[in-house]
Amino acid sequence: MTAHAKSSLKPVRTDLASALKTTRSRQKEMEQLSPFELKDFLINLARDRQKTSTAIMLNAGRGNPNWIATEPREAFFLLGHFAMGEARRVYDHDIMAGMPEKPGIAQRLRDFLLENKNAPGADFLGGVYQYGVKKKGFDPDSWIHELVDSIIGDNYPVPDRMLVHAEQVVHDYLMKEMCDGRPPKGKFDLFAVEGGTAAMCYIFDTLQQNGLLKKGDKIALFLPTFTPYIEISHLERFQFDIVAINASSVRADGTHDWHYPAEEIAKLADPKIKLAVTVNPSNPPSVAFNPLEMSQIVNIIKKNPDLILVTDDVYGTFVPNFRSLMAEVPANTICVYSFSKNFGCTGWRLGVIAIHEDNRMDQRIANLPGKERKRLHQRYGALTLEPEKLKLIDRMVADSRDVALNHTAGLSLPQQVQMVMFALSHLLDLKDSYKHLTMKIVQDRRDALWRGLGIPLPPEDKQRAWYYVELDFMVWARNSYGDKFCDYMRKNYEPVDFLFRLAEKSGVVLMDGGGFGGPPWSIRVSLANLNEADYASIGQAMVEAAKEYVAAWQAGEKVHSGPRGVVPQLGVGAQPAPADRKVASNIAAPEPVAAAGGKKGKKAARAEQVWAAEAATPAPAEGAARKAAKKAVKKAAKKAAKEASETAVKKASKKAPKTAAKKAAKKASKKAT
Repeated sequence: MTAHAKSSLKPVRTDLASALKTTRSRQKEMEQLSPFELKDFLINLARDRQKTSTAIMLNAGRGNPNWIATEPREAFFLLGHFAMGEARRVYDHDIMAGMPEKPGIAQRLRDFLLENKNAPGADFLGGVYQYGVKKKGFDPDSWIHELVDSIIGDNYPVPDRMLVHAEQVVHDYLMKEMCDGRPPKGKFDLFAVEGGTAAMCYIFDTLQQNGLLKKGDKIALFLPTFTPYIEISHLERFQFDIVAINASSVRADGTHDWHYPAEEIAKLADPKIKLAVTVNPSNPPSVAFNPLEMSQIVNIIKKNPDLILVTDDVYGTFVPNFRSLMAEVPANTICVYSFSKNFGCTGWRLGVIAIHEDNRMDQRIANLPGKERKRLHQRYGALTLEPEKLKLIDRMVADSRDVALNHTAGLSLPQQVQMVMFALSHLLDLKDSYKHLTMKIVQDRRDALWRGLGIPLPPEDKQRAWYYVELDFMVWARNSYGDKFCDYMRKNYEPVDFLFRLAEKSGVVLMDGGGFGGPPWSIRVSLANLNEADYASIGQAMVEAAKEYVAAWQAGEKVHSGPRGVVPQLGVGAQPAPADRKVASNIAAPEPVAAAGGKKGKKAARAEQVWAAEAATPAPAEGAARKAAKKAVKKAAKKAAKEASETAVKKASKKAPKTAAKKAAKKASKKAT
C-alpha cells in the first residue's frame, strides 16, 4: 500500500474547529513566552490576514493610548521657543548661543507671553507661572529659570534625584490624584525616573542591595499583574518564593468581579513575606482596591509592620476618587507612578518613585546587623561622610548608576520639564475636564465591545478603571454550555488557540490573560488604543470565533450521540443546532484505492470497508469501548476481504467453461481450413 493510500485511511476528525496555521504543539511552545512577545507573533498572523482580505488589523493588545494631552505639550514647545530666545540673548553666533541667565527671566517670560498671547500654549504657560509664584510661593526668577535652563538641557540634573521646583509640583499632582486630595501627614520624597519600568528595576535592585530583600525570600504578588513583576521575581539574582494573592472573587453567576477575597489578603499576615507587590488598579482587570480590601491591608500592616508594599498606580486617574496605598499606609509603601497612560506619552518615558520621608524601610536599614551596616558603609562611603544616614530613595539614585556614577544620575532635564507640564495640566484643571474625558473614552469603548459581544454589561463597580478588560473564556463556556463543553475545549485546544484563531481568521490581536497570572483561558483587551467602532467589531469577531468551537463540538456530539436540538449561541440567544455533518472540515472522505487496471482488488475492498466501518464507529472511548471499536473494524475488514475473494472465485468459475468452448471451436475451425 502506498503512503498516500495509508494516509487516506485515517478518518477526518468530526469535532474540531477549522485548522490553523499554528499547530497545537507550536501553540504550547509559545505559551511559555511573555504575553508581550506572543503578541508580536499574533500581529504577524493578523498582517498575513490583511494581505488576503479587505479587513484591517485591529490590535487591542498593547495598552498604548491613542490620545494625547495637548495643552501641556503646546506649553512645552512654546517654552522651548522662549528658551532659545533667552540663549541667543546671552550671545548669538548663529549656529551657537549662550546659556540662559537667571536675573529678570520671569519678567521677560511675562513680556513674551503678552507678545504671543494667541500662540498655542500661551494661556497654559501663564498658568504655570502663576501656580509656581502664587500657589507655591516660588521665587519667580528661580522658578522660570529652572524650567528654561532645563528645557534647553545644558546642565546635569541637580539635584540628581529631581529638580527642586519640579519635585514640589509633581508632589502636588500625586497628592491630588493618588490620594484623592486627602494626603497623609508629612511629605514624600520623589525620584524622577525613565518610566514605571525603570522604577521597578531600581526598587528591586536597591531593596536587595540594602539587605531588605534576599535571594529566595518569600514575596507576595497580587494577581493578575503586569507580567514583568512575575518575570523579575524568577530572575537568577532574585529567585523569590512567590505567594499568590489571587483576585478570585466571583459573583453569584460565576463571573469574575476581580476583587480579592479576605482569605487571599490574609496571606499577607505571614511574617515570612518580606514584600508585597500590587498594580492598583490591577492589570489586566483594571479594578482598584475597594474600602474593605484597603482596610484589611491597613490592619495587617499593623500586625506585620516590616512588610514592604510596592504599589504601581499608573491607572489610578481612571478611577473616581482613587486612593493609593501610599495614602493609607505611607510608612510601608513605595509608590510607582507613570505618566504614560493618562497623558498618552509612552514615548517620553516619564515616571516617579515616591517614598514617605518617615518610612519603615529607613528604620530597618538603620537597625541592620553590624556586619551589614559596615558593608553598606563601604558601598555608599564615597557619596557622603555619613552613609548610614543616606535615605533609601537616595540609595536608589546612586544604585541606578552603580554608585560610582552617582554624579551623572537623574532623569534628563527636558523630560522633567514635560513631566511638570503634565502634572500642572491636572493641577490647573479645577473641573477635572481632561480626567473625565479619558474616563468617558474608555467607558464608551467598553460599551461598544459589549454590544459586539451581545451580552449585558457587568454590574456597576466604582473601582473599575476600564482601561483594560479581562474576559475569561471558560466562565462563558461553562455558563453557556456546561462542563462537557469546557472539557472538550481543554482536551482539544490550548488556552491560546482562541487568540491565534482571532488573529488568523479576523485580524484581531488580543493578549493572553494567563500570561499576567490570570486564569489560563482569560483574554486581555485594551480599551485605550483603538476607536470606538473597532471594539464592536472585535466583540463580533470574538463571537464568531467562539461559535466555531461550539459548532464543531455540537457536530461531534451529534455524530456520536444524535441531535441535541436547540442550544444557545454566544451573545445571540437560542439558535437551531447546525445540520448533522460527518466531516467538520473541507477534507472529503477518501476514495477507495483501485487495483491495477482500474478494478477494485482485495486491498481496495478492504480499504472501502475499513473506511465505512470507522466512519460508522463512535469516537474512540477509553478502555473496553476503544477495544470493542477496534475489534469491530478488524472484523468488518476481514469479512469484506473474504467476500471480495469469494466473489472473484465465483466469477472466474462461471467464466471458465465459456472460455474453454471458445478455444475448442476456434481450434476446430482452424483444422477444417
